[in-house]
Amino acid sequence: MIRLMDITWVFFVLLFVVAFLYASVGHGGASGYLALMAMYGMAPEVMKPTALLLNLFVSIISFIQFYRGGYFKWKLFVPLALASVPMAYLGGLISIDMVLYKKLLGLSLLIPVARFLFFKNPEGAVNKEANLALCLLIGAIIGFLSGLIGIGGGIILSPLLLLLRWTDMKQTAAISALFIFVNSLSGLAGQLYKGIQFSDDMYLYVAIAFFGGLIGAYVGALKIKTNILTYLLALVLLIAAYKLLFTTA
Repeated sequence: MIRLMDITWVFFVLLFVVAFLYASVGHGGASGYLALMAMYGMAPEVMKPTALLLNLFVSIISFIQFYRGGYFKWKLFVPLALASVPMAYLGGLISIDMVLYKKLLGLSLLIPVARFLFFKNPEGAVNKEANLALCLLIGAIIGFLSGLIGIGGGIILSPLLLLLRWTDMKQTAAISALFIFVNSLSGLAGQLYKGIQFSDDMYLYVAIAFFGGLIGAYVGALKIKTNILTYLLALVLLIAAYKLLFTTA
């Protein structure tokens, strides 16, 4: 088990930054938390439930801020959630080999890098009507991966929504935030059923992530730009992805 004395102050600073930046774009930050924990050598059986728990606190804060701004679309969210929630629970029940888990996590970290660097549709873009069957398929696939890897799925959903032109940036943030919350809750329930482990310092992780998410969601809702920090986060994720994919440490 990772103890407080084994973790440097840099970890907590990065944890705050991750929560801040992800919340500013409507995400819970699980992929970022997993990257940090992987870099600090935590075991997957600790990483997955820890990331999902932190997701719950940060994503709900983000959702509230964007919902109050009038960006949420129930019509699009409902079919996505109906398909994803049971699949997230199923994914949370499955344990996979540590080597395979690290490779899957490394690949998943490349998605938020692309999300932060390339998917920045203008606010005034014309949106298309969502396809119900495709919504259900997307929700089911992302939900399963969410529970399996220990993420909320918003970091995968967001670029898809933008590519399909179903939502603009703010609508994407609002939908992704609640999508992350319900999937994280479902995936965590699946892991609770089979038995899970948390870090002994979980209360401190939650406090830091909550505070970072609170500020980030407020900043994101106010449309304040955080481009430089976003690029730094992308760099951190790239380093973590490289470590997971190409090293044995």
